[in-house]
Amino acid sequence: MSLRQLVLWRHGRTAWNASGRIQGQTDVPLDDVGRAQARDAAARLASLSPTFIVSSDLSRAADTAEALAELVALSVTRDPRLREMAFGIREGLTHEQTFEQHPEAMAAFVAEPSTLLPGAESYAQVGRRVAASIRDSCARLEPGQTGVLVGHGAAMRVGICAFLAVPEQIWFRFGGFSNCSWAVLADRRRGWCITEWNAGSLPEPVLSDDERDNA
Repeated sequence: MSLRQLVLWRHGRTAWNASGRIQGQTDVPLDDVGRAQARDAAARLASLSPTFIVSSDLSRAADTAEALAELVALSVTRDPRLREMAFGIREGLTHEQTFEQHPEAMAAFVAEPSTLLPGAESYAQVGRRVAASIRDSCARLEPGQTGVLVGHGAAMRVGICAFLAVPEQIWFRFGGFSNCSWAVLADRRRGWCITEWNAGSLPEPVLSDDERDNA
């Protein structure tokens, strides 16, 4: 196969995922389930013989990446541009707790999604930084090669959309990623396109920081 491919792989489960707490850029490690998920998914992705692996610098993504690196004898490069979105005052809380503890800020946020919560990034900001990392990785690929980026659900979703120039007002049409599932981008005749989305997910639920109805 002569196509260039880029796999964007979400990290395995954490205890905060399991309890519904928003992680964002808080450095929460994989739990036992997440480490098992990483090993299982890595065994499948190793068959693609990736030429490089780049990870977010947060440990839950970097440790997921290492599960694949061990199988294909590659080192992992860490890129902070692949970090999860900063969710500000929401980090460490469940979605319900964010409304209980910050009712006015959350009401404003729901009424106007472009409202920035204290300490948070906008989806557009995250999209730009992740898309820049994706572009740099695409530029490294020769025909027939596959690269792997390991990151986070919300950041992957909007970064892919920004990279493909999908209008921001319809980013919410793209669903979230289950733990240790992935998307695949391929360079076809008319340019880069999505060939897989949330692959490897079923029947696992999506445990995401990014569960709003508007993004």
